[in-house]
Order: sequence, then structure tokens, then C-alpha cells
Amino acid sequence: QVQLVESGGGLVQAGGSLRLSCAASGRTFSSYNMGWFRQAPGKEREFVAAIRRSGEFTYYADSVKGRFTISRDNAKNTVYLHMNSLRPEDTAVYFCAADSGSGARYYNKDHYDYWGQGTQVTVSS
Repeated sequence: QVQLVESGGGLVQAGGSLRLSCAASGRTFSSYNMGWFRQAPGKEREFVAAIRRSGEFTYYADSVKGRFTISRDNAKNTVYLHMNSLRPEDTAVYFCAADSGSGARYYNKDHYDYWGQGTQVTVSS
């Protein structure tokens, strides 16, 4: 089992930047593919970005491609989400998640085994 704790959320103006962190404890962090999802009020939880175990492959939702970057440091058991050029529509609770499987369906929240509690990101216009 792995425990995930997100941090780094907050209030930022449109065009600004934030870096989210997700610290993992428990079983070997490097054995998990990792993902970031977000959920706005009244909406479904949606895929944002994912990264394979080794960090070699990354994937992004079209809505964040070119603005967000996912990375991981397996030595620190941490995955990051660097968010630039933030927009009001990026406002949501952001969750990190761990997937012990193949990672092929990285966009599907049902394929993740463990979730953090979430961190709020609010972008003002």
C-alpha cells in the first residue's frame, strides 16, 4: 500500500504559476505509474497528466498540453505538477494517484489504486 499527500495548491492570478507536489510513502514509489487528476465543483474528476514508473514517458490532457509539466523524483518519492499560464478554468481540486498496473490506460481514473486527499487550486481572473 502507498499513502499520497499533495501540497502546493493555492490562489493565483490568471497567467501565474504553481507547482504541486505529491509525496508518497509505503511501498516502493518507483513501482507505480503516477497521475494527476482534477475535479471542479459539479464536474467529473478528469485526467490532467501522467508519468510512467521510470519517468521516461509522460502524457497530458489536451487542455493542459504546453502549459503543465509532470515530473517525478524517485529518490524523493515525489511526483510534481508544474503549472504555468494558469487560467480560471484550471480552478479545481487536484489529486495525485498511483497505478500499480501497466499504465496503458493512464487517462482512466478507475485504473488507479491509490489517491491523495487533494489540494485546492484557485485561479482568479
